[in-house]
Amino acid sequence: MAKLHLLPELGFNFNALEPSIDAKTMEIHHGKHHAAYVTNLNNALANFPDLQQKELLELISHLDTVPEAARTAVRNNGGGHYNHSLFWKWITPGGSKKPSSSLDKDLSATFGNFDAFVEKFSQAGLTRFGSGWAWLAVDKAKKLTVYSTPNQDSPVMEGLSPLLGLDVWEHAYYLNYQNRRADYIKAFWSIVNWDYVGELYKAVK
Repeated sequence: MAKLHLLPELGFNFNALEPSIDAKTMEIHHGKHHAAYVTNLNNALANFPDLQQKELLELISHLDTVPEAARTAVRNNGGGHYNHSLFWKWITPGGSKKPSSSLDKDLSATFGNFDAFVEKFSQAGLTRFGSGWAWLAVDKAKKLTVYSTPNQDSPVMEGLSPLLGLDVWEHAYYLNYQNRRADYIKAFWSIVNWDYVGELYKAVK
């Protein structure tokens, strides 16, 4: 029996993140864009029963095992599904405003201090040409790293563990910010769910 991938619940009301992210953007982003990734992923797997049984993380972490006929669709839509499923947990109307002491200490050791990390991450999002994501991740050497990926590519596709990601596709911000990506990135820092980031960091350490 086919195992379908499903759109996860958002976990909060569409207007819960205002003014950082407006309700209409959240409604379209979750209910249209993310939903389309899920639908397209299921369609891409329709003729591959063995792939339907795999978990999403396994699929996109081992794209070389996906038949070429479905690989691009799985990369784009599976990546989109995975990234957004995490993104809804990375943004929150509540939660702590700073990282856990352990993560904060390691961010400072890696980037100089917390503000320097914020600047580096923000620049990764601001300078990503076209559509993509900015990331804080743990690399294969268990070191913290900040970088960006195009489209819906995820750090897990390169063997890294994502701790925090920011969607800088225009659909994530254009209704409210238009071409002002920098303002959107600045607003993002007021809604980061550092509790969840800390949980991920503890798990990968």
